[in-house]
Amino acid sequence: MDLQVTVFDGSTHTAEDAARQVGAELGQIVKSLIFVAPGVEGPEPILCLVSGTNRVDLARLAAVTGEPDVRRATAREANDLTGFVIGGIPPIGYPRPMRVVMDPDLGRFPVVWAAAGTPAAVFPVPPGTLRMLANAHVAPIAEEVRRADLEASDGLSASDAAAQGAGA
Repeated sequence: MDLQVTVFDGSTHTAEDAARQVGAELGQIVKSLIFVAPGVEGPEPILCLVSGTNRVDLARLAAVTGEPDVRRATAREANDLTGFVIGGIPPIGYPRPMRVVMDPDLGRFPVVWAAAGTPAAVFPVPPGTLRMLANAHVAPIAEEVRRADLEASDGLSASDAAAQGAGA
């Protein structure tokens, strides 16, 4: 498979930066996040491929992986376990197998953009191809978005939202 990596002068360190650089929706950006579970020989990495608009829910990730003590890796652990710095962690290309869990929200887009090893490089890929290349298990690991959160992001109070919903 031939993936076309684009290197930008500006940063793609955050999902917002990457979306701005490639001209995509925030949800099309793949956040490659490293979590760890206790292992016999030290922390075992779990790579989560998450839509740029979402956050991982630790309880959901624990349920999906069967790892009740899973936690987010520190920056040092992420670098030690992957060889990459946060902001440039790719979803594929590791010398040893790693558990990978993919957010189903990425499948809403024909193409998503993922980090290519540095905080300034990305590549486009169809979500189905990404799932296959990463040998990812697709499962709901994102936090639920609450109505109050949506209203707050739109600048509406609960009463304003209720009035709009009632046609007032």
